[in-house]
Amino acid sequence: MLVAAKPSRTALGVAVRRATHQLYDSHPLVLDDPIAVPILGETYRPMLEQAATSIHERFSLGMRAWLVARSRYAEDKLAQAVIKGIRQYVLLGAGLDTFAHRNPHPSVRVFEVDHPATQQWKRNLLALSGLPEPSNLRYVPIDFERQSFTYEMQSSGLDLGAPIIFAWLGVVMYLSHSAFRATLDFIAALPTGSGVIMDYGLPRHALPPSELESRDLLAARVESIGEPFQLFFTPEQMAAELTAFQLVEDLDPEEINARYFSLRTDQLSLVGRGGHLTSAWR
Repeated sequence: MLVAAKPSRTALGVAVRRATHQLYDSHPLVLDDPIAVPILGETYRPMLEQAATSIHERFSLGMRAWLVARSRYAEDKLAQAVIKGIRQYVLLGAGLDTFAHRNPHPSVRVFEVDHPATQQWKRNLLALSGLPEPSNLRYVPIDFERQSFTYEMQSSGLDLGAPIIFAWLGVVMYLSHSAFRATLDFIAALPTGSGVIMDYGLPRHALPPSELESRDLLAARVESIGEPFQLFFTPEQMAAELTAFQLVEDLDPEEINARYFSLRTDQLSLVGRGGHLTSAWR
């Protein structure tokens, strides 16, 4: 019998936008994800149909572009690391991420870290949709308010004596600075070759006036569902946070558009200057 669990509303919104990218955007897709639609099943089909009514609106285009670009970036970085021998990939705040279900690297073990309720919700959806759980996937449920991240990572089955890559997408803005630092310090202490791939947002004072209203509306929306923004960085501040890493890449929206959206035949591209993608390696 399936156990009811309270889903993360933001994780659901991300999953719906990944699915709409598969259904409504031009090919080639930025993120080719054949699991994105099936995982939502009949349960969330009405949300996909509703999303179709606004897919060409400026905000919808920009948000969808951001979400698929950050996943594509993480998966591109992982592919490069696999060539160098990486065999462990951890998704922090995995939500309804589908990478483990379409993992093209047979040697890579995937660990999904998230709140127990969110993970149970995902597993319920997989069961309802008839999607099998991959044999090389391990779920690591963590209630960050009650459990130690370091302890749970040490108990998860990860080989802490070998390099590990962490994808930390759509999470940093919701953290306290102390939680951010604790996780980053844990990653920075891992063996050479380890790394972290994440996204972050610029603080309000660093945004142009034309973007303040949309930021404020988005902040109010996520706060209204109990998942408020807390943490922002300028590129200079983020660089200071990453001094324990030897190789750092930080992409602004112009660079992300050039990498993933420059040859598209539709209007899909990032809007504004507020989001960055970064990767940092030991």
